[in-house]
Amino acid sequence: MLNNWVVMPTCLPLVLRRCHMCTSESFRASGKFRVNAHHKNIDAWLLLLCTSCGDTAKLTVLERVNVRSVRPGLLNRLHDNDLGLTAALLQDPVVQRRNRIALAWDGAWRLDTGGSDHLDDEVLDVSVRFAARVPVRPVRLIAEGCGLSRAEVERLIAEGRVVSAVRLNGKLSDDFTFTLKR
Repeated sequence: MLNNWVVMPTCLPLVLRRCHMCTSESFRASGKFRVNAHHKNIDAWLLLLCTSCGDTAKLTVLERVNVRSVRPGLLNRLHDNDLGLTAALLQDPVVQRRNRIALAWDGAWRLDTGGSDHLDDEVLDVSVRFAARVPVRPVRLIAEGCGLSRAEVERLIAEGRVVSAVRLNGKLSDDFTFTLKR
């Protein structure tokens, strides 16, 4: 029987970026947007707050875009400071690349295994789904989901008792499956 595990975000991740006021290198998303119009063009930024000094920084969302080319729904969400839009934009690779940022997901996710009744099975087939693009090591997920240590999971991988079509010792943020043979 196939077990379904889900990696769920619990809060917004920290934004890794150097603060120009202090030595901190992390910001948290305020959930607020600033929208500015210049004649027929519009700019939009997501506001960030330094975790150390509270200084404000901006992530560019739209830059000198013609107002008519922006979907009305997106414009309404920007004006309403939509938290779902904040989460989506933080994970958008285009926004990350344009603003030269990375995300720190430490403590911002949890693994939902659907219960512990699967731990006694001889063969465990698991499908891991990511609800958000959270980069995490599969070894950590397997250890947490099965109640094992990471060293024991790595030993099981080396012995060929944990198998998967993906490499299990790097970080992943895409769905994958694995089989554990006890």
